[in-house]
Amino acid sequence: MAKYYINAAQKEGRIHKEIYGHFSEHLGRCIYEGLYVGEDSDIPNVNGMRKDVVEALKEIRVPVLRWPGGCFADEYHWKDGIGPKENRKRMINTHWGGVVEDNSFGTHEFMELCSQIGCETYVNGNLGSGTVQEMSEWIEYMTFNGVSPMSELRAKNGHPEPWKVDFFGVGNENWGCGGNMTPEFYANEYRRYQTFVRQYGLDMMAAASEDKGFETDNRIRKIACGANIADTEWTEGVLKTLFRHCEERFHGNADGLSLHYYVHPEGWDIKGSATDFDDKAWYKTLAKANYMDELVSMHGAIMDQYDPEKKLGMIVDEWGTWFTVEPGTNPGFLYQQNTMRDALVACVTLNIFNKHCDRVKMACLAQMVNVLQSVILTEGAQMLKTPTWHVFRLFREHQDAQLVNSCIETKRIGEEAEFMVPNLSESASIDAEGRLQITIGNLSVSEDTPVETEIAGYDAKKVTAWILTGDMHDKNTFDDPDHVKAEKFEGAVLKDGKLCFTIPACSVLNLTVE
Repeated sequence: MAKYYINAAQKEGRIHKEIYGHFSEHLGRCIYEGLYVGEDSDIPNVNGMRKDVVEALKEIRVPVLRWPGGCFADEYHWKDGIGPKENRKRMINTHWGGVVEDNSFGTHEFMELCSQIGCETYVNGNLGSGTVQEMSEWIEYMTFNGVSPMSELRAKNGHPEPWKVDFFGVGNENWGCGGNMTPEFYANEYRRYQTFVRQYGLDMMAAASEDKGFETDNRIRKIACGANIADTEWTEGVLKTLFRHCEERFHGNADGLSLHYYVHPEGWDIKGSATDFDDKAWYKTLAKANYMDELVSMHGAIMDQYDPEKKLGMIVDEWGTWFTVEPGTNPGFLYQQNTMRDALVACVTLNIFNKHCDRVKMACLAQMVNVLQSVILTEGAQMLKTPTWHVFRLFREHQDAQLVNSCIETKRIGEEAEFMVPNLSESASIDAEGRLQITIGNLSVSEDTPVETEIAGYDAKKVTAWILTGDMHDKNTFDDPDHVKAEKFEGAVLKDGKLCFTIPACSVLNLTVE
C-alpha cells in the first residue's frame, strides 16, 4: 500500500498552460502531409490544414506551437515562404532527408494553423545564418500595424492586419547546428539581435521601461538559446553575458532560456527500437525520462543565482523520446511508432514540469505529427491518436491550474542498479473550477499498486477517473487506431475521508475530485 498525501490548501504556483506546448519543424512528414495538405487536397481541409488533425489538437487544448524549427530555423529565410506559392523558392532540405522544400507552408500558413487550433504562436528566428535586418523585418512583417515597407508587403500578400507573436526564439541550438558558437559569443549575438525584435504592439517608450517578466500578455516574449542536456557551462556563460551591464533591465531583453533533452535509451548512436524492447530497455528509458528532474534542478540553480525572483522562464522547447526510425522509412524523417512506453515517458515528464512550475514556464513536445514522440500519426487520409496524445488528454486540466503540495511513497524498481526508477509518478493541482486534479503513473511493467490518499484542505465528496493502461508494447496502428485509449476507471472510492484506488501496472491515471 502506497501512502499518498495531498495538501490542497498549500498552493505552490501556477502550472503555466504553455508547459503543454508542441513543436512543428520542416522535418519529414510533420508539416507536409501531417498538418498541411494544401487547399486542393482530397483530404478534408480548411485553407490547407487537415481538419481531422486540427480537431484532435483542439481536443487536447494545445496552448502554444513552436515553428519552423529546430535546426531548420537557423537555415530558414522567411521571405522564401511568402507571396504566391508558385513563385516561392524551391530548395533541398539539407538538414532533414534531402527532400525538396517548396516553402508552400510559410508565415501566413503557420498563423492560419495556430488560429484554427486556437493556440499561441512561438516563432523561432534565424540567428545562425540570418542577419539582424532579416530578423527585424520579419517581426515588422508579422506585427507592425502602420505604414512601412513590411506591413505593406504583408497586406499585398493578403493579410492587412498584423498578427500576434506571443513568443520569439532568437536562434536555436546555437551550440550545435545553429552555428557551433561559444556561450559568450552567442549571448552577445543574442543581445544584438533581440534589440531589433521590436515591440510594435506597445508604446515603444513604455515597453522599454516596463519589466513584467514572463507574465506579460501584450508583448513578444523573447527566448534565448539555452543548454543541451547537462551543459551547465553554456547556461552559466550565457547568463553571465546577458546580465552584464544590464541587471536592472534584463527582463526587457529576455523572458526565457531554453533547454533541450531527448531520451535515447541505448545512447545517441544506437537509440533502440520504438516497439521491440524488453523490460531492461523499458526501465532504462524511464530512468532517463526521470533525469529531466535533475536537469531542471541543475540549470534552475544556476538561473536562481542571476534571477532569484524566477522571472526568467525555463523553456524546455524540445523534449521526448528519440528511437531508431521505423524500418523502411527515410532515416532523415525521424518517423517512429508510439507505445505505452512513450505514454509513461510523457506522464513522468509532465509531472516533473508541473512540480517545477515556478521555473519551467513552457515546454514543447518534439514533435507534433509523424516525427519522434508524436501525438498524431498520419498515412494519406488516415489519422490516429497515439498513446502520448491520450496522456496529454488526461493531463489537460492541469493547464493554468494551481499546483498543490503533494508527495507519495515510492519504491525503487528496475532491472539494473544504474537505471532504477520510482514505481510511481504524480502531481496534483486545483483547476479553475475548484476541482482537485491528480495525475499518477505506475512505472512498473508487472505490479499493480494499491494507493491510499489523504487529502487535507479540501472537502472531497465525489471522484471521477480515467485511465490509460495496457501491455508495455501496446500501440495504435492504422488497422487498429483505438487499441490504446483512455477509458473510464471505476476503481477509485472515497471512504472515511480517504481516496483509495489500485493503479494497474503500466498505467496513467487521472482523478478529478470534487
